[in-house]
Amino acid sequence: MDHQSSTSRSDLERMLFDETAEPKALPLSLMAEITNGFSDKHKIGEGGFAVVYQGMLQNGKVAVKRLSNTHMYEKEFHREVECLMMVKHKNVVRFLGYCADTQGSMERYNGKFVMADVQQRLLCFEYLPNGSLDKYITDTSRKVQWRKCFQIIKGICQGLHYLHQRNILHLDLKPANILLDGNLVPKIADFGVSRCFHEMQSRAITVNICGTLGYLAPEFCNGEITYQLDICSVGVIIIEILTGKKGYLAVDNVVESWSNKLEKSQSDVQLKQVRICAEIGIECTDFNPAKRPGTKNIIDRLVSLDETDSMGGYIETSAVTSQQAENAPEELHQARPKVPGEISSEVSFVKV
Repeated sequence: MDHQSSTSRSDLERMLFDETAEPKALPLSLMAEITNGFSDKHKIGEGGFAVVYQGMLQNGKVAVKRLSNTHMYEKEFHREVECLMMVKHKNVVRFLGYCADTQGSMERYNGKFVMADVQQRLLCFEYLPNGSLDKYITDTSRKVQWRKCFQIIKGICQGLHYLHQRNILHLDLKPANILLDGNLVPKIADFGVSRCFHEMQSRAITVNICGTLGYLAPEFCNGEITYQLDICSVGVIIIEILTGKKGYLAVDNVVESWSNKLEKSQSDVQLKQVRICAEIGIECTDFNPAKRPGTKNIIDRLVSLDETDSMGGYIETSAVTSQQAENAPEELHQARPKVPGEISSEVSFVKV
C-alpha cells in the first residue's frame, strides 16, 4: 500500500477544499491520526454496521465511517465505493476517499498461535454540520420556512436525477440519509445498499431487498429492483416534508395548512409550489410503478415554479464543499451532526 502512505493530513485538507480533486485511497494511519486513534470523543454516529467519527484537519473537518464486521459486509463496502467513485454533484455527499487495509495478526486459537487477517474498511466524506433531514421533520422547533423546504425538495430530486442518469439506484432513500450542509443544501448519502445498472439495464431480481420499511415501494416484496423504487421513496420524503408524517395526504388540506405560514408577498407563488409538490408526492407513491413520474419530469415541474432559480436547468456535475457551518443560523448549530453511515433505529434490512 505504498500508494496510500504518501497521503498526509495536509493533502487531505487540500482535497477537501479542491472541488476538482478525485477520491483516492487513504492510509489507515491517517484515518487514525485525524480521529485521535478512533477516540470515543470523536464518535458522532454508531450502529450495527459502522461507527462514524469526526476527523479534525487544521482548517476543516471530515467524517470517517469505519465499518464493523468487515468480512461479513465486504460486498457492501465494494458496492458503496464503486458508486461513490462515480458521483460528483452538489446534492450528493462529497466522497474524499477510502481505506482498505489488511494486516496479519498472531492470534491464539485452540491453544496455538495462528496468523489471522485483520481487515479495516473505512470511508471518508465531507463533514456536514446541520445533521440529517429527519431531525427537521420531527422537531417542530426547527420548522423550516417554505422557501427553504422547496429548495430542499428540489435539491433531493436533482441529486436523484443525477444518480439515475449515471445508472445508480440508491435503494435506501429516507430523511436520515439526506444530510444538510451549512446552508441547508440537501445531499444524498449512505450508498451501502445501492446498485449500479448497466447502461441498457432497467431492472433486476433479488431475494434480498435492502431498505427501510415505510420508504420501500409496495412491489419490493416481489424482489424486483427498478428505478421506480427510488421514485416511491422520494415521494414519501416529499410528503413528510409537507406534512411531518408519512402516508396519504389530501392536496387541498396540505395547501390550507401552509397558507398561513407563507410570506405574504410570495403567497400566490408559494401556494402553487406547495400544491405541485403535494401532487408530485402523491404521483411518486402511486401503487402502480408505471404511473410514477421520472426524475426529469419532476425537476422540470419544480424548476418552472422556482422564482429564485437561476440555474437554467438542473446541475449534473457541480460539487461543493460544506465548511460554511459558521454561517448557519444559530439554532441550527444545536442539531447533533448526522454523517454518512449513521444507523437509524428503524428497521434497515428486510429479507424476503
